[in-house]
Amino acid sequence: MKTNMTYVAMAASILALGSATAVTAEECSQRGALDTLYCDANGDLVADTPTDPAKLNDPNTLVFAYTPVEDPAVYADIWEPFIQHLENVTGKDVQFFAVQSNSAEVEAMRSGRLHIAGFSTGPTPFAVNLAGAVPFAIMGADDGGFGYRLQVFTQADSDIQTVADLAGKRVAHTSPTSNSGNQAPRALFPGLGVTPDVDYEVTYSGSHDQSMLGVVAGDYDAAPVASEVVDRMAERGLYDTADVRKIWESDPFPTTSFTVAHDLDPALVAKIHEAFFGFDFAGTTLGDEFDGVSKFIPITYQDQWAVIREIQASNGVQYTPQGLADN
Repeated sequence: MKTNMTYVAMAASILALGSATAVTAEECSQRGALDTLYCDANGDLVADTPTDPAKLNDPNTLVFAYTPVEDPAVYADIWEPFIQHLENVTGKDVQFFAVQSNSAEVEAMRSGRLHIAGFSTGPTPFAVNLAGAVPFAIMGADDGGFGYRLQVFTQADSDIQTVADLAGKRVAHTSPTSNSGNQAPRALFPGLGVTPDVDYEVTYSGSHDQSMLGVVAGDYDAAPVASEVVDRMAERGLYDTADVRKIWESDPFPTTSFTVAHDLDPALVAKIHEAFFGFDFAGTTLGDEFDGVSKFIPITYQDQWAVIREIQASNGVQYTPQGLADN
């Protein structure tokens, strides 16, 4: 297994975006919000598989990426048992790509250099519409349950008791495309008595990890973060739970979507699905890292991401290359 992809390769994947966008789009009867590179004739909101066999991709080496995290090297090790399982089932070499940002991950799949990827909740619609990503799985429990919550944390001794108390405070959001770290707060907080960028100044920290650590250090008065991230941070001893206090949490949202590039050969996609849905988390580093997760559960972008699309629509999000660049 190859466990790293160099920054040179990452730069190449981004440069390849220019050639990808130059491709003449096929005539298409329906594409919805998809970029002109893709078509959605069946109306399921994701890019169709090419009908021309010559346009199907069956690479010798599959490139896999997980969402941007604080320490990519740690996650390369955590994902190693699954990568080995994926190699065994598909018969392909698999390379772990340690992405540095949501934009770089989307651009890498759009350029054809990334074949399988886990996209965070908020960036998933950008990956679907700009990169032809096709979500098919999500981590879940034995009972089929899945999801995470937007949680708002402040210091344990803070005078902040409710979301409305964020007015006039220093509040860290993660990044513009993040669901729980930005989009959901902008959609939900006005109904709770405070409007981001109006009642408090938004400071982008870059990640949920940095937001939480910033609250602990007192750099921010509070931060909206994803429950699954802060739970894993606490389990790894990255902060003391006694130093912070949760003041609010949302109903559950879907977690990271696991996707394939739309142009992979259907026979290969079937093998990838087999690898995901046949993987046993028990006793692996992946199972240890994601507490309460025991399997991958089948999902669709059309159904499970409906609430996310609604939140992003309320915030005026546009799934365009410029929208991705701005985020």
